Amino acid sequence: MIRSIATVALVAAAACGPRSEPARVAPLAPTADADRDGGGVPAEPQRPGDPTRGWHALIGRGYVGCGAPRTLYDRFAGAAPAGWRLPGRTGPGAELPYFANAYTAPSGVELVTANCLGCHASFLRGELVIGLGDASADFTFDVGPMLGAARLLVADPIARQEMTKLIDRAATLAPYMRTRTIGANPADHIAAVLFAHRDPATLAWSDEPRLELPAPEPIPVDVPAWWLLKKKTAMFHTAAGRGDQARIMMTASVLCVDDVASARAVDAYFPDIRAFILSLEPPRYPDPIDGVLAAHGRTTFERTCAACHGTYGPGGHYATRVIAQRVVGTDPLLAEHAGQFAAPFVRWFNSSFYGEIARLEPGDGYVAPPLDGVWATAPYLHNGSVPTLAALLDSTTRVARTMIGRGRDAYDLDAVGWRSDAVEDVPGVDPRWIYDASVAGYSNAGHTFGDDLTAAERRAVIEYLKTL
Repeated sequence: MIRSIATVALVAAAACGPRSEPARVAPLAPTADADRDGGGVPAEPQRPGDPTRGWHALIGRGYVGCGAPRTLYDRFAGAAPAGWRLPGRTGPGAELPYFANAYTAPSGVELVTANCLGCHASFLRGELVIGLGDASADFTFDVGPMLGAARLLVADPIARQEMTKLIDRAATLAPYMRTRTIGANPADHIAAVLFAHRDPATLAWSDEPRLELPAPEPIPVDVPAWWLLKKKTAMFHTAAGRGDQARIMMTASVLCVDDVASARAVDAYFPDIRAFILSLEPPRYPDPIDGVLAAHGRTTFERTCAACHGTYGPGGHYATRVIAQRVVGTDPLLAEHAGQFAAPFVRWFNSSFYGEIARLEPGDGYVAPPLDGVWATAPYLHNGSVPTLAALLDSTTRVARTMIGRGRDAYDLDAVGWRSDAVEDVPGVDPRWIYDASVAGYSNAGHTFGDDLTAAERRAVIEYLKTL
């Protein structure tokens, strides 16, 4: 199976597919775009779009700009299992997995390419949820050894050119995208490397970097749920994404879209994709909720948490606020403007085609996100270092090295999040499944605001959070 690797596209014919079993796909629940709250980071004008057109563009267009020839894909992968397909998708992509699109390149070659769902859809309790960040994506392996052999398997010279472009871009990224643990996402690091290899004025690719590259090891990030965007006025964990959100979203095209005219063609339909994203609603908590306990939890939440995370229900209010790192106390590296948020890459973005109507403007801290559907979005914090809401609200229960679970039965609806065990209690653990919070960038410190609550208050707050 060819696996989409974030914005890197499908790099080779290899067995790197999703680890979850085929499952029922959750239905989508489009709603109207919500009004933005005032306060915090100010709202900025956004281009309107059509969510239906956006869904079809999301799962059918070639916005990454390169891919593997369909003949090669079919030879090694074949039709995806039913549970990995998108219901209702027709045409050449009908039998592809949810994270791949089929399209015909200008060269006339049919390609299989990555789409945004490679990072922005995930299996949860056996069900594929569109818009849920993938907490089990595996970036721990070296893609380099896969690349050379794939090139030799393509006989047609034009198709080989397409494969060569994909392989060369993936080879450029390979040293900079390998994380320590499964579930950590290197997307911000990948973007910095791609910026470094492009002319900001023309978007022309340069085999040699034009900017100094970042250190090889990426700083891990957790992928936020898409449905939160309807309330947020800035994108990314540090509120760096300002201005036109559709233009920021289409930065996936920086992988292989090599000129401004082609980028504008992609940009023309990305407001529709944004409109689809804003139509998503979070999944509902699946088990019964104690209404009396949740009501007590709401009172405690609104007293202790709402100033940062907003209020919910009729009359609820959320403002995108950046909380200083020294206040929240979580791992500082991302807030120190690492990856694509380092100054040279911010300048590149802001002076490029992408910066015409959007900009990177990172804050010196982390956004306190809205909490709609928070029960489904474990692990928590910007680096995914805290596996459950219970541990998020009681920092004394966090341990330095844990074996993380991501299987069908590993989601704990009581503690609300992924079951995990101290590594010392589980012999012979694959190191890729160990989350080591002692490593820079992976710290699970901070967000100690729940420590002063009583155990009963924490239990009530968790019960309330299940209702959001």
